[in-house]
Amino acid sequence: MEYLIVAVASFAVSALTLYSGFGLGTLLMPVFALFFPVDAAVAATAVVHGANSLFKVAVVGREADRSLIIRFGIPAIFAAFAGAAALGLMANLGSIASYRIGSHAALVTPLKLVMGLLMVAFAAFELAPPLRKLEFSRKYLVLGGILSGFFGGLSGHQGALRSAFLAKVGISTGAFVGTNAAIGFMVDLARIATYSFLFLGGGIGASLEGSAWPLVVTGIGCAFAGVLSGRRFLHRVTMESVQLLTGVMLAAIAIALAAGII
Repeated sequence: MEYLIVAVASFAVSALTLYSGFGLGTLLMPVFALFFPVDAAVAATAVVHGANSLFKVAVVGREADRSLIIRFGIPAIFAAFAGAAALGLMANLGSIASYRIGSHAALVTPLKLVMGLLMVAFAAFELAPPLRKLEFSRKYLVLGGILSGFFGGLSGHQGALRSAFLAKVGISTGAFVGTNAAIGFMVDLARIATYSFLFLGGGIGASLEGSAWPLVVTGIGCAFAGVLSGRRFLHRVTMESVQLLTGVMLAAIAIALAAGII
């Protein structure tokens, strides 16, 4: 049964997040947490996320807007290093509030609250009709890259802010998906490298026992299938649909994040 749950979740989430550009790690981690301890679930999700990012670049990366990669992606990489380094400092901040939802312990931290509020603001730009038609000037791309990269390194939620900016710069659906995939992979490499240096020997990777790897491989394979399935319908998807999907996912994840549920 666990293989079926992971397979279906990985396929569906991967196909969905191909268009939104974010959410795979956020949505898949709770699924792995059903079968692994939390640290192992985080490690398993990271493996699937990294493999899926590389696969997306191979499949849709050719449609990426190179000028956006340079002006948005390069600042995001450097900011991701800074954000990942700041994680060690932020980890010592106390929580604002805590409560339980059934067996789940929800913890509200300053970082989650700030990220949640920021994401709610961006969601408004995707969902409110007067704001959906607005476009960001490309002169703000460097600022967008710094913000998304920093928060990506700090909390791993870089995709949401990146998608919010890129959806507003007036590019095609294919360019949006390809650029998102390329920049996401670049930032993933930066933050994974920093995490490895900071937390080397922390035992997170070792928490994935040999018996867990078949489930992880199942997740990777089905995530790949989700990317291929989503790409088949890419030419039918409009940027208006992408903006709506981005806004809904931003709002949902922002509320869950600010409330300490994720």
